[in-house]
Amino acid sequence: MRIDIITCLPRLLDSPFSHSILQRAQDKGLAEVYVHDLREYAVNRKKQLDDYAYGGGAGMVMMIEPIDRCISALKAEREYDEVIYMTPDGEQLNQGTCNELSLRKNIIILCGHYKGVDQRVRDAFITREISIGDYVLSGGELAAAVLSDALIRLIPGVLSDETSALTDSFQDNLLAPPVYTRPAEYNGMKVPDVLLSGHAAKIEEWRHEQAVERTKQRRPDIFKE
Repeated sequence: MRIDIITCLPRLLDSPFSHSILQRAQDKGLAEVYVHDLREYAVNRKKQLDDYAYGGGAGMVMMIEPIDRCISALKAEREYDEVIYMTPDGEQLNQGTCNELSLRKNIIILCGHYKGVDQRVRDAFITREISIGDYVLSGGELAAAVLSDALIRLIPGVLSDETSALTDSFQDNLLAPPVYTRPAEYNGMKVPDVLLSGHAAKIEEWRHEQAVERTKQRRPDIFKE
């Protein structure tokens, strides 16, 4: 998978892709992440990327021309499956969307800033608009990192145990059950006996029951009988 991220603040994305699983995925050649500085595509000497909104109002709006130039340059080199705009009014990101997008080969992610981008960008270039929650960030960079992480970890070979991602919360419309590790008892708090039994079928039954109960209590909106 190749992910091209377009941003006016590229340094914000230095850290997320330079550590842990995302770094290893790139080192293994399983994922490629390129961050593009939108100011390199600015149309004047001031490297201007934003301007006042027509009709007035507070805040600045990202201009269409630099974004067009950047996206067009990328598309001249390869075909892209999706051009995604990170925005609070996009579709809510969930595990199903992550599963779907993780199968794509080439993706562009556009990070908004200020009051957002000129609507013509969304009309002409964007194939999908995604939100990571009902709140507003200063820009789309952190949201782009969240989306990238959620996709890259699903690529076969990225995680040392490929079954791990398949048992995460939301994969089957359930939250993950409680997990425990050594020691078996700590300050009077004990690990459930069933997990120490070695009986695989009973352990799986217990985990499923716990997942169902946790989902009913915490996320009844996603629970399905």
